[in-house]
Amino acid sequence: MKAKDIMTEEVATIRGSATVAEAVKLMKFKGLRSLVVERRHEEDAFGLVTEADIVNQVVAYGKDPKQVRVHEVMTKPCVVINPDLAVEYVARLFVQTGIDRAPVIQGELLGIISVTDILMRGDFMDNPRLAFLKRSLQESVDAAQVIAREKGADSEEFTTAWKAVEELEAEVAHLSSTAQTKVTPENSAVAEPVVA
Repeated sequence: MKAKDIMTEEVATIRGSATVAEAVKLMKFKGLRSLVVERRHEEDAFGLVTEADIVNQVVAYGKDPKQVRVHEVMTKPCVVINPDLAVEYVARLFVQTGIDRAPVIQGELLGIISVTDILMRGDFMDNPRLAFLKRSLQESVDAAQVIAREKGADSEEFTTAWKAVEELEAEVAHLSSTAQTKVTPENSAVAEPVVA
């Protein structure tokens, strides 16, 4: 599942020169927790203003929202998500950067994705990525073993099959954060090809 599959397509935008009061009014009217800040020109970056930005930088200090501009409290450039990015990588990016939403952009603004979208629309309950990868890893090992028996462990086909095993192994290890799932030619009953 990809970001574009679960993102919210209806996105409200605001100018950086707008007041925070205008931003709050728009957020309330649309029932949103954030607004994408429009680019000033084609080469400019998008920004993001969230309810937390407003509370933390305006409300907490007793500032007048009619006197504070969006550009003073927004994040710019903001983290942006490629629409083809897998949902688990979006979640990982959110954790690493400490954010909970980001605009989905590919040349133009396509939507916004949040932790709520991931939780409510993601398929992680029915299709956990780690379990899928472990099954794929075992299937790839089995296929490599068949190739080794039929064509030899020094064949080009086996080398290609074993590279696929190693790529899956790396992804499984990364997701599980342990090396216990490591499969080697020695413990899988397949000899690794000898590179001349």
